[in-house]
Amino acid sequence: MAKLKHFDILNIKHYVIFITFIVLASCKNAPEHLIELTGKQIAVDTNYTSIDSIQKFIQPYHDRVDSILDSTLAYAPFVITKTDGKFNTTAGNLMADIVLSETNPIFKKRTGHNIDMVLLNHGGIRSIISKGNVTSRTAYEVMPFENSVVVVELKGESLMKMVDYLIHSKRAHPIAGAQLILNKNNTVKAFTVDGKPIDKNKSYYVATSDYLVTGGDNMGFFKDAISKTETDYKIRNAMIDFFSKVDTLAPKVDLRYYQLQ
Repeated sequence: MAKLKHFDILNIKHYVIFITFIVLASCKNAPEHLIELTGKQIAVDTNYTSIDSIQKFIQPYHDRVDSILDSTLAYAPFVITKTDGKFNTTAGNLMADIVLSETNPIFKKRTGHNIDMVLLNHGGIRSIISKGNVTSRTAYEVMPFENSVVVVELKGESLMKMVDYLIHSKRAHPIAGAQLILNKNNTVKAFTVDGKPIDKNKSYYVATSDYLVTGGDNMGFFKDAISKTETDYKIRNAMIDFFSKVDTLAPKVDLRYYQLQ
């Protein structure tokens, strides 16, 4: 068999190196595709024990968080719940009143306007406030979501759509700053804001949650908004601020929304 000449061997080497670079380059640029995704459920039970070193590291932070969350801010002389009234409830009235009192100074400073009324949703209240000490943890239990307050400018005509929604929803959605009185047949006897009848052509500033502004709970009337003001103020934080200012919580089922008998 004839021997390869020296220059032939060099040519073969160059060719092999060239092909190798081409292959590597093509592999590098080839798109990657997910072939398979697998997973398994891992039960966290008594078979799993804490790791002492990690436990010792996080314990001071854990204790600090607990001390802040469980520090007494106020006192509830009775159970405050969203089920103690048909059209308005102690928990709902407390929540709506808190949003009005705590958010209005922020909104007034930014816009020069006052909040006219508040509307929240019944389902957003996730826990009772038990009789006894009220803490920051209480606020997290009642409002575990990260919802913040948004103030929406609506014409009086859109507020009447809100009234229709309240009547047909048949739920005690929290309101503040307004009064709605129904006749026996579920028609409107009176609807006032700040004690005055609604002017369909006037603009009103309604504080609510960012969840409801986007149509949550089918509150489609918020789509009529002329303007929206983001306060960046979480409802939970408003609750904590309010709890810090008062000694005793004493909300009542009142006449802000009721039906004539």
